[in-house]
Amino acid sequence: MGLFRGFVSLLVLFLIERSNMSLVRLNDNGYEDLVIAIDPGVPEDGQLIEQIKDMVTTASTYLFEATEKRFFFKNVSILIPKNWKENLNYKRPKHESYEYADVRIAAPALPGRDEPYTRQFTDCGEKAEYIHFTPDYVRGKKQNEYGPSGRLFVHEWAHLRWGVFDEYNEDQPFYSAKSKKIEATRCSTGISGINRVYKCQADSCVIRSCRTNSTTKLYEKDCQFFPDKVQAEKASIMFMQSIDSVFEFCNAENHNHEAPSLQNINSSEDFTNTTPMAAPPPPPVFSLLRISERILCLVLDKSGSMSSFNRLNRMNQAAQYFLLQTVENGSWVGMVHFDSVATIKSELIQIKSDSERNKLLESLPTQAYGGTSICSGIEALTSQMDGSEIVLLTDGEDVTTGRCIDTVKQSGVIIHFIALGPSADEGVIQMSNIKGGKHVYASDIAENNGLIDAFASLTSENADPTQKSLQLESKGLTLNNDSWMNDTVIIDSTVGKDTFFLVTWEKQPPSISLWNPSGTLTEAFTQDTLSKMAYLSIPGTAQVGTWTYSLQAKVNPETLTMTVTSRAANSSVPPITVNAKMNKDTNSFPNPMIVYAQVLQGYLPIIGANVTAFIESKSGKTEVLELLDNGAGADSFKDDGVYSRYFTSYSENGRYNLKVRAHGGTNSARRSSRHPLNRAAAYIPGWVVDGVIEGNPPRPENDEDTQTILENFSRTASGGAFVVSQVPNTPLPDVFPPSQITDLDATSESDQIKLTWTAPGDDFDVGKVQQYIIRTSGSLIDLRENFDDALQVNTTDLLPKEANSKETFVFKPGNVSEENVTHIYIAIQSVDKSNLTSKVSNIAQVALFIPQADAGPDESQPNPNPGESHPNQNSGTCFILISGCLLFF
Repeated sequence: MGLFRGFVSLLVLFLIERSNMSLVRLNDNGYEDLVIAIDPGVPEDGQLIEQIKDMVTTASTYLFEATEKRFFFKNVSILIPKNWKENLNYKRPKHESYEYADVRIAAPALPGRDEPYTRQFTDCGEKAEYIHFTPDYVRGKKQNEYGPSGRLFVHEWAHLRWGVFDEYNEDQPFYSAKSKKIEATRCSTGISGINRVYKCQADSCVIRSCRTNSTTKLYEKDCQFFPDKVQAEKASIMFMQSIDSVFEFCNAENHNHEAPSLQNINSSEDFTNTTPMAAPPPPPVFSLLRISERILCLVLDKSGSMSSFNRLNRMNQAAQYFLLQTVENGSWVGMVHFDSVATIKSELIQIKSDSERNKLLESLPTQAYGGTSICSGIEALTSQMDGSEIVLLTDGEDVTTGRCIDTVKQSGVIIHFIALGPSADEGVIQMSNIKGGKHVYASDIAENNGLIDAFASLTSENADPTQKSLQLESKGLTLNNDSWMNDTVIIDSTVGKDTFFLVTWEKQPPSISLWNPSGTLTEAFTQDTLSKMAYLSIPGTAQVGTWTYSLQAKVNPETLTMTVTSRAANSSVPPITVNAKMNKDTNSFPNPMIVYAQVLQGYLPIIGANVTAFIESKSGKTEVLELLDNGAGADSFKDDGVYSRYFTSYSENGRYNLKVRAHGGTNSARRSSRHPLNRAAAYIPGWVVDGVIEGNPPRPENDEDTQTILENFSRTASGGAFVVSQVPNTPLPDVFPPSQITDLDATSESDQIKLTWTAPGDDFDVGKVQQYIIRTSGSLIDLRENFDDALQVNTTDLLPKEANSKETFVFKPGNVSEENVTHIYIAIQSVDKSNLTSKVSNIAQVALFIPQADAGPDESQPNPNPGESHPNQNSGTCFILISGCLLFF
């Protein structure tokens, strides 16, 4: 195979766009380039492909009608695993990848839990990550419990594309309505049904009326809403699209404002930029794409500026690490050097053993001289192959970059751009109109280990997660007075295969000692004195536990780094992974940004971990942020394994780089077995037919209060680069208000109301606010739309705490002047020291009555477990969480 026969010149720079990397675009009312990926763990099944096609075709028609003839699915790519057999109908992917697919067909997160869901952790109106369907659901085996696949696809599409939230709430399935009755949380209230406890054991089922809980005054936790099979109500798809009559989204006219669903009004740009179609749309067009061997080329800058700041040697260290450890076996790899001209140093060779890796190492540049011509490096690759990759590293600017833009646009190669140093060309960002690559920045500060981290992030987006190299540790230190760098590395039981220790230095080789968890000193490291690095591969599977290392510098000062990577120990056990990113690729002051880090084992969230973000500017200044999974501030959902925080500490214009470290163990991190899916399809317990409940098979039980305690683990991950502009040269003005309170909770205690919430900060979720403004009203709408006119509560004694602390405040409500008031509604606004105000919080409500339960033969029976609590223990209380979205046509 010649160099890049089928490999080409395309400069596609990846800059993380919002919350995902979807290729989907809306063109003439049709969604194009939707990617549905089948997980490599799914056994080969040609019929599954046909069932995927049927699902999307049905969904397209339903979507068209549900959006008043606005949208349909135009073309769809189905990504087929590499381990499925080749087929003449299968083509090679271009930019499509499993990692950034819009829909994943994969095993359930928990055995037997086949509910479809959308992975979503951003705010209302923001695009989500992906939809997860299990193979059994697509095959039709679970549609009685979750509804027809085509209709449910549209429900999940609203989560994915428009950031719409659900109109049911498993944490608050019932609420006290103005009618003074207990109602099921739903939209619209026109959907009829009955509330019952339905328990089955073996072949025997018991149905009884729901009892009220003595604490919450709402129904016991086992109570469920059973909808009537035959309905006349048209809304809403976001409540229960499986009802035959439902073919509309909830709108401003029919939305149930009382229910504690996660809805609010939002207008998607898809709707504002389109008009209804006159004629029905054509059916979707499907492409079948099969993942093939990875093909990539290193395009490395060896211009004169690479001799500064030890850049050439650092590039070689990182490239060696990439070739020795990161790139997967079976991949085809080539190499090009460029300065003012380009030279092909290695044709594509397939990596099968250490022999091929070592041959590529011999091709790395040894001298730096000449100018910088990025286009020359790109144009050295004269043929084309869709889906091939270029790893482009440069430290310089090139005013001629524009001459190869047209060539770039016409090809199918994915380019990963590594910008080294503050002068690396930003002009190439203009060529990022096609997504698919990664953009990473590395400063000239060697101790930050940024260049090695950049190469470590370039694992294949289509590789099986159990085959990927995972970074366990990445640490650097400049030693001035103390000559020792001592620390530990944790190897947990989910990893250990191909464990690789890498040490680098700037001046002289240090002495290196490494002890395994048993205290045994390991074998000597292999030294490469020319590249100033030493490495050790642990044969087989590394021992689980804490490894201890000790590095002693031989000169002073000296900069040392330690990097440790490993792969999954067992292909049937998914490893713990960390993925990090910002919510935007580019930003301008004074807009904030959000850091996200997702910690998972397979599809299960890891909660309670210690997660820290390191954000480095181009001049090397580093901001450290503790990321939180508390459901407050920047974090949309509590305990979903996504750790978040606002970033506002801009120090200069230009590139910033994100790196995240996650640690956990027996005292902190747990694998959550509680419902792991934050946007899961509603489970349908059964239907009411002619007044009789026809129950569905019960969902497998999970103890919601139990998590599996994990052993110690550690991970590091690069989150890529982002660019900030318009940062003032003077000290930054205070322009950031407190973040919105989204978890306001209220309970009634005798004649008082107790409020709890998570404290915001002076600047979003950092610092401490100056004061809280609490207002109440007997009208939800009045409070929401005219907050400043509502009755204000005296908060003289309320002294704000530091951000992310738990706040508590008790007050006695004043006389409610409105007639026929059934509830008191409460909201909070925060004010900082510069008198900047937050958005008004979510609205909590307290009922002024004890709601009536449905009449039943055993309704008067007391709750046999009086301490049993509703999922949210709120006395006579339910909440309106105004933090979601409601489509507006």
